[in-house]
Amino acid sequence: MKLWRHFCIVVVFLGACGGLAARVVYLTVTEREFLQEQGDARSIRTEVMPAYRGVVYDRFGEALAVSTPVVGIWTDPSMGGLDRPAIDSLADVLDLDADRLAADLQRNAAREFLYLKRRVPWDLAQRVRQLDLPGIYYQSEYRRYYPASETAAHVVGVTGIDDEGLEGIELSFEKILQGRPGRKTVLKDLYGDTVKDLEFTAAPEYGRDLTLSIDLRLQFLAYRELKAAVESHRATSGSLVMLDVHTGELLALVNQPSYNPNELGYSSAPGMRNRAVTDTYEPGSTIKPFTVLAALESGRFRRDSAIETAPGYFRVRNKLIEDPINRGTISLETVLTKSSQVGIAKVALAIDERAVYDVLTRVGISDFLATGLPGEVAGTLTDAGLDNPVMRATLAYGYGLAVTPLQLAQAYLCLATGGVRLPVSILKQDGPVVGERKFDEALIRTLLEMMEGVTAPAGTAPKAHIEGYRVAGKTGTVRKVGESGYDDERHIAWFAGIAPVSAPRIVAVVLINEPLGHARGGGEVAAPVFSRVVGRTLRLLGEMPDERRPI
Repeated sequence: MKLWRHFCIVVVFLGACGGLAARVVYLTVTEREFLQEQGDARSIRTEVMPAYRGVVYDRFGEALAVSTPVVGIWTDPSMGGLDRPAIDSLADVLDLDADRLAADLQRNAAREFLYLKRRVPWDLAQRVRQLDLPGIYYQSEYRRYYPASETAAHVVGVTGIDDEGLEGIELSFEKILQGRPGRKTVLKDLYGDTVKDLEFTAAPEYGRDLTLSIDLRLQFLAYRELKAAVESHRATSGSLVMLDVHTGELLALVNQPSYNPNELGYSSAPGMRNRAVTDTYEPGSTIKPFTVLAALESGRFRRDSAIETAPGYFRVRNKLIEDPINRGTISLETVLTKSSQVGIAKVALAIDERAVYDVLTRVGISDFLATGLPGEVAGTLTDAGLDNPVMRATLAYGYGLAVTPLQLAQAYLCLATGGVRLPVSILKQDGPVVGERKFDEALIRTLLEMMEGVTAPAGTAPKAHIEGYRVAGKTGTVRKVGESGYDDERHIAWFAGIAPVSAPRIVAVVLINEPLGHARGGGEVAAPVFSRVVGRTLRLLGEMPDERRPI
């Protein structure tokens, strides 16, 4: 009886094995393609291989923006693999709120993909791996790092969570910097870990590097001095633009307030505005050199031509134009160095009604400069109303038009080059730059010599003086427009200058917006910033002082 049971069990077991073997053979022969597809669907995946974004360098090869490898950590909420202890452990390592993470997983329970945290450093991702939690997956990513931090933020810009450009050079040169991701087919195990790379279907194409015209040494110097000036004068904002006279390259461009692109947050938003290229202001007396140039071009005035400014004011229709004091009869050069509103207005009314407007047009005061910086705007300059003497008089001393600091710097660049208009570039120029002559060189030389008087002890900006170098420039102190017209309590302080005069190399424009306190004029607020920044710049560039240059 017992032997019979033994044989029955053996027969049943062998029958079952034979049935299973037959089924396997049957499925292998008849359902091979279906089973293969099902197996591949559960174990073979196509993964994206992120592309390395191009590096942004300054003109001397200092890195301004680089990509560093990081990790994106994700899970499949539909699998429900994370219990509360696992969530608490994970939140502790990733510095997340455990309750919020648990709520996110619950809210997305029907989804198959949910990022837990992105841009995780490799060492931190390794700590997560050591937790050995089920249902946690990892993907390689890149994160942008900005070594110069807020110093060059407005030039370089910033990228988003997916490494796409959002601001600055990162945005405007996105197609050059951004590479093309690759793809590969991989075999994964039950836990989602890659077992084997099966096929590389497309190799990643890395982004191209970009070399800017910015000199990081000068950028830092300009940033430090502008920030100190804005803080000391309790100003709303400030901008500084510095150009190379030889090439038209932007050597420095800074704004206050600024932001740290490595630590973006809601608080960064107010400082992200690149005011030097996006905000326009009335330039005030910084326009007077162009009015004087128009007068010299007309042939009716020379630098020593006498201008009657007594009794210190005069009326043009319903507009009263005033000087702080009665200067009497003064020369055209003194009109410029003392910044006489009465004198410059009378000069403008004595020449052709389009003369000043035409000069401003030729230097590109209202043109779109196309430097490659996003958000750049064109200034406001119109010839409507030039038949009105009030319009011509106010235009002569910088009211009734609007410019960005970058546009004003480009206009002064045309003076520094001897009357040749050069394009302004944010990219390093490797070859010769070709400009277009707009003015007679002899007239420009005369004008620069006249503008030197502005920084002399008797001028309006002696604080712009640089020891050992001759400086030509012009101040501007502009009342801002309020709800009921021009506000006597809110000002813009300008200084635009060129150095050294004997062989111009640097053009710089400084703007301090709404300085508070006793000092509010361009000569007191903006000119000292110019002196400190440009003086140090000339020495760093090895420019010989004027008095040592051979005649």
